[in-house]
Amino acid sequence: MKLPKLAFIFLLLGCVVVYLTYVKRRFDSRASPLSKQHLQYTTKVDQHKRPTSAEVISDNFQYGIMFDAGSTGTRIHVFQFQMEPNEAPKLAHETFKAIKPGLSAYADDPDKCKAGLLQLLEVAKEVVPAGLWASTPLALRATAGLRLLPGEKASHLLDKVKAVFGESPFRNGPESVSIMDGTDEGVSAWITVNFLLGGLHGSETPTVGMLDLGGGSTQITFSPQDEKTIQTSPIDYVTSFRMFNTSHSLYSHSYLGLGLMSARLAVLGGIEGQPASNQELVSPCLAPDHASEWEHAEVVYKLKGQKAGEPIYDSCLSKVEKMIYKRVRKAEEVKDMEFYAFSYYYDRAVDLGLIDEKTGGSIKVSNYIEGAKTACKNMEAGAGDNPFLCLDLTYISVLLQELGFPQDKEFKLARKINDVETSWALGATFYYMESLRAH
Repeated sequence: MKLPKLAFIFLLLGCVVVYLTYVKRRFDSRASPLSKQHLQYTTKVDQHKRPTSAEVISDNFQYGIMFDAGSTGTRIHVFQFQMEPNEAPKLAHETFKAIKPGLSAYADDPDKCKAGLLQLLEVAKEVVPAGLWASTPLALRATAGLRLLPGEKASHLLDKVKAVFGESPFRNGPESVSIMDGTDEGVSAWITVNFLLGGLHGSETPTVGMLDLGGGSTQITFSPQDEKTIQTSPIDYVTSFRMFNTSHSLYSHSYLGLGLMSARLAVLGGIEGQPASNQELVSPCLAPDHASEWEHAEVVYKLKGQKAGEPIYDSCLSKVEKMIYKRVRKAEEVKDMEFYAFSYYYDRAVDLGLIDEKTGGSIKVSNYIEGAKTACKNMEAGAGDNPFLCLDLTYISVLLQELGFPQDKEFKLARKINDVETSWALGATFYYMESLRAH
């Protein structure tokens, strides 16, 4: 039976419409494979802008969560990395939050630290897509505050952290929670700096050395170019690791007791960890008419300047040189390498007015020397608001020379590189993620 011509035309048009609808649906489903499991955030150039769900979305992102448990507070860093095959990751975004006090404040009642940890974990839950929680590594690294606690108290605190982490939805295990030693801190900071500068991305960019001057310890870390440095250094000064499919050998050492506050106490004549009683510490590094109290590591010291004699700088220099004598090892090749310096190196350069507090800059060893001479001279005239500036600058200038840096050596000083904080947290996150892959 023949169909009317008009009916045939309608039938043909219907088939075309059905076919086009089918093709469109197939195309849409392939172009937008969004599911809750793959929903991730991406960011634009501003790394401090909080990503929103409207800023869509790619499969090649990974997250890492690092808790920095310091002496004065606990900080969370949630890093978002863009991952590409056979390439080093790129940092797409960092979320940061800090709370006080530090974990060590709960040494006598570890249960009380739980509330703060849970508060910071909520930050991670808001940032990391729920479908990726189970695969996102979570770690806590403690520094000076827990290092100084008696072993049993520190262990109880860490056990509490492990219990809280164990109840979280993020990936964690036996190595997730630990106390960093000084060398780990130095290596992690070196990784951070060189990652941000592009030296770990498989390019021809050379790596830079790292100097950090904290309150209780100071670190030097660099990648030796001269085999003699590795051969002649003590075995515990050299460490090797693999990062982004490349092996690295580093010279890294932390000098405990030579951080600026500990060194200041030693030069003044005090002894770390011992009660000050009522004894006055009399020092030529202070103004002759100076009298004050100074608190360090929860001990209050009475300080007094020495009566005027020879110039303050010369007297103070002699004291500093005696204190540091044979406590620091020289590394010959550092004089020819580029170095970045952080923490109190940075702060005292700001005090001298030689760098901008926000943007940083460059400084030479000779600048610290001349700054020390000026600060000490000003104290003789009773000028200056900082009674320790003469001592601190004298110590920094001697320390750098003892480490092997000549007076004309220039350092770069920075708190941020490419708008990212130069802390050890980023490097420690990479280091932990690499160890998980290795296992």
